[in-house]
Amino acid sequence: MPSSEQLAQLILSGITQGSIYALIALGFVTIYNVTGVINFSQGEFAVIGAFVAITLSQKVLLWHGQMTASLEWPLPVAALIGVAAAVLIGVLLYRLGIQPSRNASPLSQIVVTIGASIALRGLVLLAWGTDPYRLTPFTEGPPFDLMGAILTRQSVWVMGLTVVFVVSLFLFFKYTLIGKALRASSANPGAARLMGINPQWMGLIAFALSAGLSALAGIVVAPVTFMTFDRGLMLSLKGFVAMIMGGLTDPVGAVVGGLILGVVESLAAGLISSGYRDAFTFAILVVVLLVRLGGFIKGRKGEALERAGL
Repeated sequence: MPSSEQLAQLILSGITQGSIYALIALGFVTIYNVTGVINFSQGEFAVIGAFVAITLSQKVLLWHGQMTASLEWPLPVAALIGVAAAVLIGVLLYRLGIQPSRNASPLSQIVVTIGASIALRGLVLLAWGTDPYRLTPFTEGPPFDLMGAILTRQSVWVMGLTVVFVVSLFLFFKYTLIGKALRASSANPGAARLMGINPQWMGLIAFALSAGLSALAGIVVAPVTFMTFDRGLMLSLKGFVAMIMGGLTDPVGAVVGGLILGVVESLAAGLISSGYRDAFTFAILVVVLLVRLGGFIKGRKGEALERAGL
């Protein structure tokens, strides 16, 4: 039997990783609520944001070693530019991929996002190669001792920023005009159009917002673990699992699903074997889809799943 300190360590690690899944899942929910599209290139936004920030803040080899970038800009500036780059790609994806196919079936739109994910992954591979990179921690210093478990300062950043993002999104959607317009487009696009709200612009804003969220997730996790060109695939899949666990349309459910998924993965890796980490993730997905729950927070008997063609 594991000791209480070991369990505490696994749970803390799971919450840290689950916070990243929660941010990716929030990006999924934001896009889906406004456009009805499940964007499987969500994880690539995180990878691109992280790689741009890494390139601007430290020495990096580009184009298979043919070029060296050594700008060493301040990390906050590099992070902002990384987020802006991901937002730009999110806007381009919506304008060039999603908007032209807005009358297509949900499955066709999902295929568009999968194709965009493959293309973006290939571009990252061409630019940065297969070498793993990581950012320097946001705050230097020794880790904290919490109930016998070690909590790094970067993990505190991850969990703290997740809370800040969730609260900020809640305030944004509830109290700002753009947030209310996004909610109106999600609830009833026809009525929103009659009130002078352009659903296409709302879709573009949703893609930009979700890309920025994912980029921030990639940047904040880059000091904790190495970032590679193919990391976006698993981030997308696990963010999607967290979204399904939360019921597709519920931001709070997506956050809860992400945290639970991270803790389950960490416990499975620590108590059974690290090789079963991903297996548990997809076992959870299969169970949720078979039972067709509407989510942990609101039981809707799978209405959202049916709308997505799942």
